Amino acid sequence: MIRPVTHGAGFDERPVRAFRPGPGRPADPDRWPATVPAVAQMLRDGLDLAAGLTVLVGENGSGKSTVLEILAEAYGLNPQGGSALAQFRTSGSEPGLGSHFVVERGVTRARWSYFLRADTMHGLYTYLEANPNPRRPERFHELSHGEGFLEVLRTRVSEPGFYLMDEPDAPLSFTACLGLVALLHDLARAGAQAVVATHSPMIAAVPGARLLELGAWGMRAVGWDELDIVGHWRRFLREPDSYFRHWLDG
Repeated sequence: MIRPVTHGAGFDERPVRAFRPGPGRPADPDRWPATVPAVAQMLRDGLDLAAGLTVLVGENGSGKSTVLEILAEAYGLNPQGGSALAQFRTSGSEPGLGSHFVVERGVTRARWSYFLRADTMHGLYTYLEANPNPRRPERFHELSHGEGFLEVLRTRVSEPGFYLMDEPDAPLSFTACLGLVALLHDLARAGAQAVVATHSPMIAAVPGARLLELGAWGMRAVGWDELDIVGHWRRFLREPDSYFRHWLDG
């Protein structure tokens, strides 16, 4: 049970109102990642965040992970994943544009923040086991990939705060994804704020979530029924052969 933050009527609970373009030297528009439409839009217009849950959806290469890494760096989190105090690195592929943004914070201060990044979880597990919480043992490498994800969610994403999650559903079964939906819904109701990137129509269906679809147009707000992934999954489950004929022809 996630304990909610209680405030008076009309109180704006958002820890973060927006990420605004900073006053410093602008990014080179001809160099990655400014060439990614979603990133170019954010460099130009910033990104306003709603209370509760924001879900980023789009094809591979649309910029979902890159946007999250920029937000993490701008907020002060380790762009490799983990909390602001996590000191580990597995690669040097981050976009490095966090300094180009100013965080417009809300009245509510997030007591805790965390970046859950699917592609660096092995390194995060190693770091957490080498720097264990004295109140509990850390044995992530003894768990399956999905169980390790769920353990991080259980122990690090459990109170109102500010969270970034890059494809947290990636290693999870259908039933475990339902549990993730419940967690995200409970976090939002408790006053937490989260930005989640996913390819899952189930995660995008969390009640009350704001959906942003990324693509050649940049970022745009859409309804769940308008998402490309929802239409594709509906058609595939109804008639998988229609897709296989195209992709497996010859």
